[in-house]
Amino acid sequence: MAFSTRQLADLAGTTVKAVRHYHEIGLLDMPERASNGYKQYRMSHLMRLIQIKRLSDLGVPLSQVAAMGRADEEPDEAIRVLDAELAATVDRLNRVRAELAVILRHRAPMHVSPDLAPLSRNLSDSQRSLLTVYSKILSKEALPEFLEMISESHSTDDDFETFPDDADEAAIDQLAERMLPEVRAQIAKYPWTKNPAATSPLGPEFAANAMGHAVAEFYRPVQIQVLIRLDALLSQQESDDDTI
Repeated sequence: MAFSTRQLADLAGTTVKAVRHYHEIGLLDMPERASNGYKQYRMSHLMRLIQIKRLSDLGVPLSQVAAMGRADEEPDEAIRVLDAELAATVDRLNRVRAELAVILRHRAPMHVSPDLAPLSRNLSDSQRSLLTVYSKILSKEALPEFLEMISESHSTDDDFETFPDDADEAAIDQLAERMLPEVRAQIAKYPWTKNPAATSPLGPEFAANAMGHAVAEFYRPVQIQVLIRLDALLSQQESDDDTI
């Protein structure tokens, strides 16, 4: 008995398009043709097609089906490999679901990693962006303290975030001077913040360059002016402390 392509596909529970694709990639042999030119599939083709579909349904990539042979002789090793791959997939999916649950609970943006999600909701867009970049730059030892530091509030936080773009030099100096004691206290509590790039696994030079670009990209020009003035004040105070 011979089958047409449609009959073969129906018997195997697949589609004519799939049958043609399996021919194209060499998984299914081409059958003989009748005198009228129509393909004549045999039971061997049906068995092979059922095998291909079964392996595909189990999650075996088509690229690996051919390597698994055309029969079921000694399939143990292939089954173990497939089972290990599926176990890894299940683990990954469970991890993703757990991460999504954290993100959903804290109503954080989807691209934010779970460890940053608890903080993300209360941050401005620029702070959130900096946090995301810095989390990829800082060392594993510094990151927990960085997250703790970010979660702390300061009296000048809102003033810095809403600082007007047309602020004059006097206003810039005034805000920097108000921020100075808070930043000095922060450095005293987290000494590594004095040179956060120093312990980066990416290397101090690369890390410092990336951090500098992040600040330039995510902060407004007037905010950068405040930070420059603040850095000058910090350097001046350090110099004064050294002379005492």
